[in-house]
Amino acid sequence: MSPLLLVDGHAYAYRAFHAIRSLNGPDGNPTNAIFGFVKMLGRMLAEQKPSHRAVVWDGGLDEKRMALLPEYKAQRPAMPDSLAEQIEAMVDYLAAARVTSIRQDGVEADDLIGVMARRAAAAGQRVVIASADKDFFQLVSDSVGLLNPNDKSGKVWGPGDVVAKTGVKPEQVVDLLSLLGDAVDNVPGVPGVGPKTAAALLNEFGSVNGIYARLEAVGSERIREALQSAEAAVRRNQEMIRLPEDLPGVPEMHELLAAPADQALLLELYRRWGFRGLAAEAEQALKGQAELFG
Repeated sequence: MSPLLLVDGHAYAYRAFHAIRSLNGPDGNPTNAIFGFVKMLGRMLAEQKPSHRAVVWDGGLDEKRMALLPEYKAQRPAMPDSLAEQIEAMVDYLAAARVTSIRQDGVEADDLIGVMARRAAAAGQRVVIASADKDFFQLVSDSVGLLNPNDKSGKVWGPGDVVAKTGVKPEQVVDLLSLLGDAVDNVPGVPGVGPKTAAALLNEFGSVNGIYARLEAVGSERIREALQSAEAAVRRNQEMIRLPEDLPGVPEMHELLAAPADQALLLELYRRWGFRGLAAEAEQALKGQAELFG
């Protein structure tokens, strides 16, 4: 079955920006991130051949998470100006390529992707999420796979790959990350509890609830005391890390259906940005269409 492909937009924009350090269009404006983004997405579409596809963008920090932890993501630097000015061009590209682009104010991309993936899987649709974000490990199942750009093999990760990477099953990932915290998002975990210890605890006790129900059975006094002191933080982390089951305004599957690209508009954009090779491909596609339809 051809999958629904859900792409973490800002993650790939940043990846493209850092992969190509310097590239400018004929007007002198930066195009490095645009070019990398176009090439990355094109490769994914060619390899995955999705029947439905969408690129999902962050619309701001979630109010609930900010209320739980005001320091949430506070240490993250602002987006570089030279990347920010290229995001709109990426959205223009998506419109020409007929790939649905989704952004909701005040909604993080992870949450939108999580709801869309769950809905599609429940309807019998295979889903591939393109992101390196470990929060998506909680969604991985027989129906939902993860295309991790850090894995150069290009394979779509399933439940077994999550176990190999983390030491726990996908359904235990929220509890694992709640114990560990997330330095990238400025979310503190249990002091002195690293990935191996957290995975061992969950494999022994099954869940965070199981750990705290039998805290006296934790062998290490140091770990036992650390868990006891950090219980409130761990419970808060569970609420922050667990992706929502539902959100208002989420697109329906028919809105994500793949459609042929507008090659004329792509050609116009590629010429504007100075992408000669891609422009030549669009010209060739237009010629093919003209010959086919007379």
